[in-house]
Amino acid sequence: MNDMVSITWDDIAQVNEVFSADRANSVARNAVCAQGVRAVAKVPEIAALNTGTFDIEVKQGERTNQKRSGRCWMFAALNTFRIHTMRKFNLANYEFSQAYPLYWDKLEKANWFLENIIDTLDEPLNGRLMAFLLAEPMSDGGQWDMFAALVKKYGVVPKEAMPETSCSSNTNDLDGYLTRYLRSCAHKLREASTQGAKKLELREQKKQMMGDVQTILNICLGQPPAVFDVRLRDKDDKLVLSGTYTPQEFFEEAVGIDIDDYVSLISAPTADKPFGHTYTVSRLGNVVEEGGVRYLNLPPTDLKAAAIAQLKDGCAVWFGCDVDQAFVRNDGMMDLDALDIDGLFGVDVMAGFDKAARLDYGESLMTHAMVLEGVNFDANGNSTLWKVENSWGKDRAKDGFDSLTDAWFDEYVYQVVVDRKYLTPEQREAFDTLDPIVLEPWDPMGALA
Repeated sequence: MNDMVSITWDDIAQVNEVFSADRANSVARNAVCAQGVRAVAKVPEIAALNTGTFDIEVKQGERTNQKRSGRCWMFAALNTFRIHTMRKFNLANYEFSQAYPLYWDKLEKANWFLENIIDTLDEPLNGRLMAFLLAEPMSDGGQWDMFAALVKKYGVVPKEAMPETSCSSNTNDLDGYLTRYLRSCAHKLREASTQGAKKLELREQKKQMMGDVQTILNICLGQPPAVFDVRLRDKDDKLVLSGTYTPQEFFEEAVGIDIDDYVSLISAPTADKPFGHTYTVSRLGNVVEEGGVRYLNLPPTDLKAAAIAQLKDGCAVWFGCDVDQAFVRNDGMMDLDALDIDGLFGVDVMAGFDKAARLDYGESLMTHAMVLEGVNFDANGNSTLWKVENSWGKDRAKDGFDSLTDAWFDEYVYQVVVDRKYLTPEQREAFDTLDPIVLEPWDPMGALA
């Protein structure tokens, strides 16, 4: 620390002199101070790329809206489910309840967190692992494998069987109070351990704590239905489904896919993650008995090939990305040239970082999950533009649809989920037989959409 160099007044004066001498700097300053960085840096021609026509396209229902919640991964997954339901019953639109998996995810995450606390009693409180566990014991985010675990255990229900509440549409307070309570539970469990309590006793305490979590969820989200009545009418107003179902029975009847057939492919070109290997992330998951996550790491071209194959069969594709990078939200365009940030500042802000370096240095990770519903090709059959169904409502972009370019896919798409039948034989063998390399809990591939 003693040899660190301070900023001098001469340094500051010299930079300001150069800045003031350049007319473009004055123009940029006035514009950005009035309108903001992205508005000024937006390249207007890019908006025209968000076309409404695609060579391959899966059309399904109206746009959904996660509102002020972090449930994109749930919305995206349920939006890939509903095409099966709409096709099977000839429906114009359909929507599953998103409040239902939210309830069970928070209950399971609370249990996962407390089990991790009991498993780490010997870890120093000021160590990196405990800091990581305590940083966010409760959030809305998740991964595909976590959603699959919820569906296998709890099934799905129609929107009307468990509608939205104020707390499901805006989860900030619910997450905040659950986080506070769970941290206090961690304190109590660790204190009890130091006083000689054994794991059996700690788990008795945990049982009471979990009852308190469930009570909070009941108050904020309502109690999930154990059984419910269903009446579905098709496009011609014909009654096509009628009966009483459990959530598990309804998943089998309304969706009818084998969720275990769907696998996660990631693309992370960092030195510690060779392509062709499988990976998992330590202490990442929600449903204890289902375990954690499993990925196969492949180049972006392989992710695209699998996604295109699934789209050709009329099925949408769940994917995870770093959505805020080079994204013009109002126009719905994700493109590397959408914002001329470096031109605006005259500084290499965006340049100089490749995908691997962005992951290694904390600049990028998966932040959002959406659905691929279409793709365009050039004259040589190469993909150029992808249609994206988001979950931010219909009053944005083109009826709620976004587009991302192929170059953006290469840089900022980190995960796609496809039916295993769209993998090559070599990829299937690698996914099924290789022992996954365990990544640290804070690895960027453990990020929650």
